[in-house]
Amino acid sequence: MLPPSTSPRQPSSHHMDLPTPQSPDKSPATILLGKYELGRLLGSGSFAKVHVARSIETEQLLAVKIIDKKRTATAGMEPMIIREIEAMRRLQHHPNVLTIHEVMATKTKIYLVMELAAGGEIYTKIRDSGRLKESEARRYFQQLVSALTFCHREGIAHRDVKPQNLLLDNEGNLKVSDFGLSALPEDRRSTGMLHTACGTPAYTAPEVIAHRHYDGAKADSWSCGVFLFVLLAGYVPFNDCHIVLMYRKIQGRDYKFPNWISKPARSIIYKLLDPNPETRMSIEAVSETKWFKKSLKTSEFKPNVLESDERLGPLRSDTITAFDLISLSTEWDLSGLFERRKMKRTRFTARVSVEGVVEKAKAIGEKLGFRVKEKSEARVVALSKGRTTVVVEAVELVEGLVVAEMKVVEGVEEEEDEFHWSEITVGLEEIVLAWHHDVDTVAYYLSVLKL
Repeated sequence: MLPPSTSPRQPSSHHMDLPTPQSPDKSPATILLGKYELGRLLGSGSFAKVHVARSIETEQLLAVKIIDKKRTATAGMEPMIIREIEAMRRLQHHPNVLTIHEVMATKTKIYLVMELAAGGEIYTKIRDSGRLKESEARRYFQQLVSALTFCHREGIAHRDVKPQNLLLDNEGNLKVSDFGLSALPEDRRSTGMLHTACGTPAYTAPEVIAHRHYDGAKADSWSCGVFLFVLLAGYVPFNDCHIVLMYRKIQGRDYKFPNWISKPARSIIYKLLDPNPETRMSIEAVSETKWFKKSLKTSEFKPNVLESDERLGPLRSDTITAFDLISLSTEWDLSGLFERRKMKRTRFTARVSVEGVVEKAKAIGEKLGFRVKEKSEARVVALSKGRTTVVVEAVELVEGLVVAEMKVVEGVEEEEDEFHWSEITVGLEEIVLAWHHDVDTVAYYLSVLKL
């Protein structure tokens, strides 16, 4: 079984319960731009919410995702966002891609009108079942591969394939969702299946998290390998409380198959979970394997479904990722827009031992009157004063070189945080080889390790 969530999980943007938009004993429902009657709230995040809705013209039940432009602080991107979402309609001819019916916008909101997936997330099915029978897992995997093959041939990579973006319709068919919009996180909390213990997305290819140049289609291949493992095993293959150790496991292919997974399925997963994207199995190659073709209905595998919609105009020839469809450039880091206040954090290198870093941090804390608590791992120490808690964590990357991360994990007043932060950093100067304030943690770790 999957480990239980440690905190309440945000509601899905689609849910198995299909409430009617308006009940007789409730106040009149909101009418959206004269076209859709908004009903029950299905899910919400820091910057967006999803409602069930009914088309006034056709009575069809749909889902409407409402994005608050002011909260995203990107109102200037509105025309670009809409143009890119319109280009995505090239994908809507595939039966396993969630249909986007319409995109509308006002001065303050963007409305994405989507097909309502009545079966909810496949995450729920796996969570409740623990794992799926191989025949059932293969059917979902066949539908995912069919959809992604179609997307890749249209020049679009999803890059965020995971159970929360894979929905089910009334008949139990898989629907790939959230192209591009999946790059705008919904503030969901970590769960055993969607993330590792240390909060790192468990389905993302190593080259993507390392911020390297990558092939979007090959990144999707990696995610498919993790997904197939989860379908058959009921848990993720890589899960470690420390990111460096986890990526060492990824590079060394350090994971074990449960004995109930068949050899042909293991072979496919092994080839998809190749840390080298150059030799990693492609999505198209998966579709040629005997295991994949077993019980495959030709009518269900549709990598080429109709011609592109000419009304949308030409799509750019170079491959674009789902993330880029919204953010347009990897230089746009939207994640920070959705935090109430970004907590301070930095990294530094030192030529002392891990124990030396921890002992120095403890000594500084005791001298300055902080409450000092050493974690059981013996490489993490928490320093608390007032309403601020600063954590220092150290790990030896190579012999003679330690990298440490220092971050505020609790804080109320920015001025108070800044004062206590300065006290600690000044004290650490004695052992610091270099500060790395602007270096992405994962990318820095991996570059030092040459992973």
